[in-house]
Amino acid sequence: MLAKVFSGATVGLDGVLIEVEVDVAEKGFPNLTIVGLPSKAIDEAKDRVRTAIINTSFEMPDCRITVNLAPADLPKEGSAFDLPIAVGILAAAGLVKKESLENSLFLGELSLEGRLRKVNGVIAIGFLAKKLGIKKLFLPEGNAKEASLIDDLEIYPVNCLADLIFHLNQQKLIAPFPKINLEEILTEEKYEFDFVDIKGQEMAKRTMIIAAAGFHNLHLKGPPGTGKTMLSRAFPSILPPLEKEEILEVSKIYSVAGQLSEKFFISSRPFRAPHHTISRIGLIGGGTNPTPGEISLAHRGVLFLDEFPEFPHSVLEALRQPLEDGKVTISRASGSLTFPSRFLLLAASNPCPCGYLGHPKKTCCCLPGAILKYKKRLSGPLLERIDLHIDVPPVEEEKLISYQSGVESKKIREKVIEARERQKKRFKGLKIRTNAEMGSAEVKKFCQLTNEAIDLLKQAISHLSLSARSYFKTIKIAQTIADLEKEEKIQTSFIAEALQYREKEG
Repeated sequence: MLAKVFSGATVGLDGVLIEVEVDVAEKGFPNLTIVGLPSKAIDEAKDRVRTAIINTSFEMPDCRITVNLAPADLPKEGSAFDLPIAVGILAAAGLVKKESLENSLFLGELSLEGRLRKVNGVIAIGFLAKKLGIKKLFLPEGNAKEASLIDDLEIYPVNCLADLIFHLNQQKLIAPFPKINLEEILTEEKYEFDFVDIKGQEMAKRTMIIAAAGFHNLHLKGPPGTGKTMLSRAFPSILPPLEKEEILEVSKIYSVAGQLSEKFFISSRPFRAPHHTISRIGLIGGGTNPTPGEISLAHRGVLFLDEFPEFPHSVLEALRQPLEDGKVTISRASGSLTFPSRFLLLAASNPCPCGYLGHPKKTCCCLPGAILKYKKRLSGPLLERIDLHIDVPPVEEEKLISYQSGVESKKIREKVIEARERQKKRFKGLKIRTNAEMGSAEVKKFCQLTNEAIDLLKQAISHLSLSARSYFKTIKIAQTIADLEKEEKIQTSFIAEALQYREKEG
């Protein structure tokens, strides 16, 4: 007899429907064969499924069984096919009603005693089921919460194989998992670092507010101990919260990567801080079966690169295209996959190898050649893709020992959210969300400059030799400043401030 069960796999960040076809022959030597380009983990499912069926007191057919995972030309990975294979075998053997399998999709890894373990990529496969009009999704209890974020889909949490078989045969029904309302369970995030605890560095804080408001890339440069890392660690505390659409978008990436926490969804903007020994594939993504890298895990959040020049040159240069496009395409012989990478790059570096070049009290001990070599680790095209550059000087003694508190991150965040709301209204109906995402066409359409601001910009082009990219970046930064100041038009002072954040030569 033949039975067909629907399951799913992830290719990149997208779900793909897999038809698990099971044929139980009436004659033949007892054997279980899985075809359809299965991986080693899937091939080992033969033993897991056989043992799980026997240990849950069901009868394993004593004849030749063939399992086909269609489409046959798509490589299959992971252990999520254990459950659909087991259900297909029992259905083909007449132990499960075939009509109960209609309009349903099954996922889950089986233990030898028949219990289900969590699998990755549930959100992507859930969206696929919704798109195809499949109403029921049967999966492990540990995945039920993340799947419940998807509307118009009945989620059935399965504890063990026996419970599922009883449900399918209408003997003991499994209750659908209740829908979760994100607005009701979201709580105010608690941050480890707050701007109120950072002494001095008012200019750096101002730059960070602009970066947060417009989602602009930022490069902090200064001697050791000036607070670059602490400022960066406090940066998430002034970012606006994720919207529901963004929560699903980010959670989907983490689900595929297997990095969803016990919280089952990502509620705060990601803050990824990889070590400078990271490989290019670790940062960008890829591998034999391409998976998201750090830039995709930082999607809609922050990628913090401390000790910026210490990263390998090839790794940093690989950032150039994702910074510009907001996505990264990984090509392999089997095809191409595209991962989203709309992140805010936050980089921190020293001015020289010893760190004290330009320090007011400490002397730099680096040779001129060493300083030049150190600076050349960061290429011009990469630095030009960073909107804001700011020098972070040592904190003055008076401010360091002062007990006067600064402004709390919460108050700063409210101001940032107001600026974001203005941008949201401006870009309504478009795919872009923030000023930093504007292209040249959007800059011309939405950014209104006063005549005086235009004159100042013309002078800057002439005297500072601004490239086309720098020209548009200056206007975008000025527009963010205007949003923070609640101004409709870009004033001369906004252009002047934006020009201060250019990368200094030499």
